[in-house]
Amino acid sequence: ADNLSDALKKLKITTTDSTADSLEGCLDCLLQALAQNNTETSEKIQKSGVLQVFASLLTPQSSCTAKVANVIAEVARNEFMRNPCVDAGLIPPLVQLLNCKDQEVLLQTGRALGNICYDSHEGRNAVDHAGGAHIVVDHIRSLCSKTDPASEKLLTVFCGMLMNYSNENDTLQSQLINMGVIPTLVKLLGIHCQNAALTEMCLVAFGNLAELESSKEQFAYTNIAEELVKLFKKQIEHDKKEMIFEVLAPLAENDVIKLQLVEAGLVECLLEIVQKTVDSDKEDDVAELKTASDLMVLLLLGDESMQKLFEGGKGSVFQRVLSWIPSNSHQLQLAGALAIANFARNDGNCIHMVDNGIVQKLMDLLDRHVEDGNVTVQHAALSALRNLAIPVVNKAKMLSAGVAEAVLKFLRSEMPPVQFKLLGTLRMLIDAQAEAAEQLGKNVKLVERLVEWCEAKDHAGVMGESNRLLSALIRHSKSKEVIRTIVQSGGIKHLVTMATSEHVIMQNEALVALALIAALELVTAEKDLENAQLVQILHRLLSDDRSAPEIKYNSMVLICALIGSEPLQKEVQSMAFLEVVSKLRSHENKTVAQQASLTEQRLAVES
Repeated sequence: ADNLSDALKKLKITTTDSTADSLEGCLDCLLQALAQNNTETSEKIQKSGVLQVFASLLTPQSSCTAKVANVIAEVARNEFMRNPCVDAGLIPPLVQLLNCKDQEVLLQTGRALGNICYDSHEGRNAVDHAGGAHIVVDHIRSLCSKTDPASEKLLTVFCGMLMNYSNENDTLQSQLINMGVIPTLVKLLGIHCQNAALTEMCLVAFGNLAELESSKEQFAYTNIAEELVKLFKKQIEHDKKEMIFEVLAPLAENDVIKLQLVEAGLVECLLEIVQKTVDSDKEDDVAELKTASDLMVLLLLGDESMQKLFEGGKGSVFQRVLSWIPSNSHQLQLAGALAIANFARNDGNCIHMVDNGIVQKLMDLLDRHVEDGNVTVQHAALSALRNLAIPVVNKAKMLSAGVAEAVLKFLRSEMPPVQFKLLGTLRMLIDAQAEAAEQLGKNVKLVERLVEWCEAKDHAGVMGESNRLLSALIRHSKSKEVIRTIVQSGGIKHLVTMATSEHVIMQNEALVALALIAALELVTAEKDLENAQLVQILHRLLSDDRSAPEIKYNSMVLICALIGSEPLQKEVQSMAFLEVVSKLRSHENKTVAQQASLTEQRLAVES
């Protein structure tokens, strides 16, 4: 401790008179003390006021410069020392030293700047202001192809410095991207893949930068996919694989890179991991299984990458993913169902999958999750069934396979995501399927649940889908019995409210359903239509210039049907509909204009 105090005193007077030898002795003493107890020594250095002295010692001519930079690098390992280093004016002379040729000086300077930037807003700003990042990027570029140990060590330090400089700072990350650091780092990874420390630094830097959208476009122009897959295949340790996964996940959000990763053979690596880890309950294996299967699903979100892996339904990858669905692992069941939902994104794939028995596999999976089931698996399996039900030719096949019954088992679910997918699946299934629509529309339990969900104000998606399914049951069945069931369950008011939706498609569906109700069961629904103030709403829709032509058309069709009811006809007469309708005779849309003439005649006759 006495030696340290002496050394600090000497350093304070050094600037005026000292030989390089005595200076070097003082610095050695400091480094020794820092090695023994970094925190305590750093505190003493701060109190002594020596940091300000260091600024004048950081000159390219001095033989002690590397040691001074080394001392700064060591003290800056402590969070409480980073701002004092900035305040002591150390950043500009350190950045100046980046221009010198001495490798040891460069190494220690890189360390010092990297440590000062670590989690320090002030440190980063000072380095940015002094232009340090630009010089470091240039160094990395010129050293990139050198594989001697000294160059690799320097590259590792410089990559680390850039990582600390830009970590979690979008502005500085964008700055590095604009300097073109990405192609350089990708090249670096390819050349130095044998050097673990340097590889690790590159990966962390990629992880940092890959979150930014602008970086993905740059990455897509490099061979990053190939390099990462090559590196991934060599890894045995869980931590190393995890590091690569952390770069792959954000990059795989880009569709161009998805395809590159598929072409570079990532899928085969992922399938191999799944195979190795599926039966293990070791924590690392469980984590790897999840990451690999999630990444697999992500790759299938790109249209080109998905189609490449589907290979007309003959692809080995598609077949392997199918085998995940009956697995005992919830994670694989989930990934399998999500993968099928992703494969089911065009009619050709959907038709092929339904013809090849995928529906039964999904229904068996749902069956395993009816009682206290896994909500994410339920949601994924229902998503897959909903997508498969979109092509017209699949609907009847899926209905006869019992999909509607399988889905109805989840009516009791209290989970909005499951409710939402259940409703969407049923709506897709009954599209233009009169018999199925009638069967479901007479199911009192279903209709009552729909009416209940039409009031789920906290869950707009569930509320919207419930309304749309109520309307679809009427539109596709055109059945008096279905209408009676909906009236008895209190569904009419919801269809009337739906006619005022902000979505034209939903308004339209509601108006068509209401027109069918008025045509087929007006007497039964009369009271509910009156209480829901349908006539006033129609008047508003017809008067509003913003209403779409089809809304105006269907509103007039509905008015013509409603005047068959005495109380509703009285309401129509009391509201000056003739005036609004006669204006629409000159509407730019011919169909609307024609319907306006017909409606005007009907109203005139009735009045």
